[in-house]
Amino acid sequence: MGNDLFEAFDNGSLRLPESAAEFADILWAKHPAFDGVELKHIVSAKDTDGQFSYHLVRIAPGKSILNHIHETQLETHEVIAGSGVCISDGASIPYEPGVISIMPAGIPHEVNAGADGLFLFAKFMPSLC
Repeated sequence: MGNDLFEAFDNGSLRLPESAAEFADILWAKHPAFDGVELKHIVSAKDTDGQFSYHLVRIAPGKSILNHIHETQLETHEVIAGSGVCISDGASIPYEPGVISIMPAGIPHEVNAGADGLFLFAKFMPSLC
């Protein structure tokens, strides 16, 4: 069922009073720094005057978003499907569907996908891109 839920998000939509955007129309982009990581930019800085951004993230089995810091953004992860581990400020957080984690600005963190990959809904405040 986990991947079915992710597919529902991947083919979902953003619905606002004045408009709607179909996620299926948004292309997946390879992460510029991390192999095996892809992003779908659902809401970006141009949509929110830089206040926040929303992204679907898929991490291939056994791949990682290596240790990094966002100096100015608070980041949240909502685990949709798959499994893995987030190391946030030195603490190990098991990732499985239904888990939400929060990384304040300036906190080092990394995300490691398990054998079945990992699928996240990531949000940044202010916007990442």
